[in-house]
Amino acid sequence: MLKLSTKGRYGLRAVFDLAQHYGKGPVPLREVAERQGLSEQYLEQLFLGLRKHGLVKSIRGLRGGYTLSRPPGEITVGNIVRALEGPIAPVECVSEEDPEDCVRADHCVARLVWTRLRDAITDVLDSITLEDMCKTAKERDVTGYMYYI
Repeated sequence: MLKLSTKGRYGLRAVFDLAQHYGKGPVPLREVAERQGLSEQYLEQLFLGLRKHGLVKSIRGLRGGYTLSRPPGEITVGNIVRALEGPIAPVECVSEEDPEDCVRADHCVARLVWTRLRDAITDVLDSITLEDMCKTAKERDVTGYMYYI
């Protein structure tokens, strides 16, 4: 089963939280952890990788916290997943960055399947920005409730 780890899943939730507060100043990680129901200590580890990849920046001080390093429309889900999970590939022989050498590569039909799967996954992840996610959340009124009597 092709599956993202908690790093990718929780990291996306946390960065999406920052995107929803973009332009309002730095957001303390404590607040992100509370809103997302995640451990602040775990988020600190994730944000080290996100900072290293230039997706978020930290601001020190009393009113410090984290903010996106660029507008939400310029950061894709693929950027976040790669920063936290590494290259996208269903199997090692079709890794985006450093495909594993395989003696069967030239005549392996399965490799063609894995390549197409990798390309489909990356196309989807790279086509969705944090801005898209914010718009979808607003359209769906994720925080609101609809009551019918």
